[in-house]
Amino acid sequence: MIRVIVADDENLLRSAVASFLERSGRIEVVAEVADGAQAILATRRLMPEVVLMDFEMPKVDGIEASSAILRANPQQNIVMLTRHARPGVLRRALRVGVTGFVPKSIDPARLVDIVCDTAAGHRYIDPEVSSAAMTDDCPLSEREIEVLRLTDEGLTVREMANLIHLAPGTIRNYLSSALSKTSTSSRLAAMRVAKARDWL
Repeated sequence: MIRVIVADDENLLRSAVASFLERSGRIEVVAEVADGAQAILATRRLMPEVVLMDFEMPKVDGIEASSAILRANPQQNIVMLTRHARPGVLRRALRVGVTGFVPKSIDPARLVDIVCDTAAGHRYIDPEVSSAAMTDDCPLSEREIEVLRLTDEGLTVREMANLIHLAPGTIRNYLSSALSKTSTSSRLAAMRVAKARDWL
């Protein structure tokens, strides 16, 4: 039996996914949790073969939780399950090291196969999302994306500088470049354009 944790803040969906996985006869759901912080704690305590992780959750989202889990255990298999299967989200998930990335619209029987394949050491990225990411024309660098994402979180330039260990002037240079590439006049506007185009 493959031991799995299901992390999703939607109670009905989380229960339905857990129930279907268990009915397959190949998977044991060892925990159901409602946010990323709980996912981190449950994973450290239970050491499952696979964590099925929702992207959007309160307190700590799926990307942050996955990053924390993988820092502690780089071998942990994590499948990101999201209704926001966009290229920008995929890039963030791959950057932290998730093993799988699937939309919530996936056929339940296929999800069982993906969880089992992931437990066996295989990767799975939804083909449509992967194709969109490969043809994406995002002009922003990784650092520019990072500072715009921090802008979205409400951080000041100085707070960004402290967080990612760069000089405030360097942060301003990245923001200025992002403004130029998005043809905007403020970092908030640049952030909104980047989000609308799925670059974040």
